[in-house]
Amino acid sequence: MTATSAPARSAPVTSPPGRSAARLLRLELRHNAMLWMMPVAVALFWVTAGRKTMATPPLWGVRAANMQPTAVLAFASPVAGAAAWMGSRESRRRTTDLVNITARPWPARLLATWAATTCWALVAYLACVGVVYGVTAQQATWGGPLWWPAVVAGASLPALTALGFAVGTLVPSRFTAPLVTIAAFFVLALSTQLINGSQSYWQISPVVAAPWDIGPDPGAGTFYAFQPDLPIAQVMFLTGLTAAVLGVLALPTGAGARSPRRSGVAVATAGLLVAGTAVALAGTGRLDAQGMIAIPALHDAASDRPLRYTPVCSHTAIPVCLNPAYASYLPATETALAPTLDQLAGLPGAPARISQAAVTYQQGRDNSVGFGLAGLPISGTPPVFHLLLPVELPGPAVTTSELAAQLRSITGPSIVASVTGDNPGASQAQHAVTTALLMAARVVPSHLPAGGTPTIGNSVAGPPPGAGAGSEQYVGAAPGSPAYAAATRFAARPAAVRRAWLTRHLAALRAGRISLGQLP
Repeated sequence: MTATSAPARSAPVTSPPGRSAARLLRLELRHNAMLWMMPVAVALFWVTAGRKTMATPPLWGVRAANMQPTAVLAFASPVAGAAAWMGSRESRRRTTDLVNITARPWPARLLATWAATTCWALVAYLACVGVVYGVTAQQATWGGPLWWPAVVAGASLPALTALGFAVGTLVPSRFTAPLVTIAAFFVLALSTQLINGSQSYWQISPVVAAPWDIGPDPGAGTFYAFQPDLPIAQVMFLTGLTAAVLGVLALPTGAGARSPRRSGVAVATAGLLVAGTAVALAGTGRLDAQGMIAIPALHDAASDRPLRYTPVCSHTAIPVCLNPAYASYLPATETALAPTLDQLAGLPGAPARISQAAVTYQQGRDNSVGFGLAGLPISGTPPVFHLLLPVELPGPAVTTSELAAQLRSITGPSIVASVTGDNPGASQAQHAVTTALLMAARVVPSHLPAGGTPTIGNSVAGPPPGAGAGSEQYVGAAPGSPAYAAATRFAARPAAVRRAWLTRHLAALRAGRISLGQLP
């Protein structure tokens, strides 16, 4: 065979850049430390976030807001630690010089390793969110998933992997990953210590899902639409932070590669601008009347309108109507208020319906937050009494039995006081009739602490459930007083006698024209 007759060699076949990048990503997915850290992350989520979230009432606003910060803290340490370990891999294995002479660009190798770490972290996170949201969808009686808190927690994972990977790449050591694991948790957990009031730049932290002074708003997404203002700013910040860190990592180490260097600088600069803008926007947030953070530049005024819903009502003498999201509390509410409502049904001025209302919030001085019911507790024609369930109020979660006890001893007397006109300035006859009706209903009222309203942490609580600011609150007759003796005498009368007398004299009683001696 001569040289001229030999077959020509075919040119080497090169794979498309996309296929080559996908092959590299598959390789990194198979040999990534985050794959082995997934069970740890899932276990931490369940122990610290899952059980705590599932123990809260099946309300989308409560569970979503509780899940966001706990999920971020649960995933922070294993995700950042695994990313730091992968970032220092080439240096620990002393293969930096070997891989630098390959045809694969240095930024492409780093981005593939980071992307594989992020993918496994997101897979573990989405599995956890799917379980929580799936169970909540079966338990919730109204409403739908709130996705923004889940998006914020998910957006924190690429930022955590980017930061951990950057530290591992720039400071390669066997001690880097453990230190990053510890630092990630404490930096995030302590990022809320500098929050003061609703206008704070530090609310950009992904562990903040609601106004930090009051915690999650049980009514978010229930009575009013969920406000995504703060989540939007948080996602902007996390996206910008991720881009800035990856832009720095994409800078080539050698000289002469101007195009990749310029691209890295441009990406890092754009990321810093986006992150800085998000922080500035978070600083303009304010606590709105619905208990959520409103950022003027991101706020949609149309979302301030109340959500429409068909209430669920009881079969008591005076119907008690609740938001369908709180339908599971209707039996306990009905049982707690039925004895009191039986005493009032049909009386002049008695409410025709007890209707659940939303809590309103107001930022006060010295980082305090006031909350309660806007307006009078009873209004309209026919009159409607506006009820606040204890589970709506900020503070420690209450059980169903505790809710029933508070409704019976606080809300019930408030309803009676709204009918008799009982208040601190009322007449002794009004105090006596209020106490007599509660005696007949076998209700033992609870009095507020002397000196004002209760407090929860550094937040000042509003009136008791069912009472609004400036409205009638139960006062009643003090034991041993003439009014208490008259109340005891009036309560001992037959129910028909009490009802007939109240039907004729309730208007005069409310006007303060009835004395103790006129009570039967």
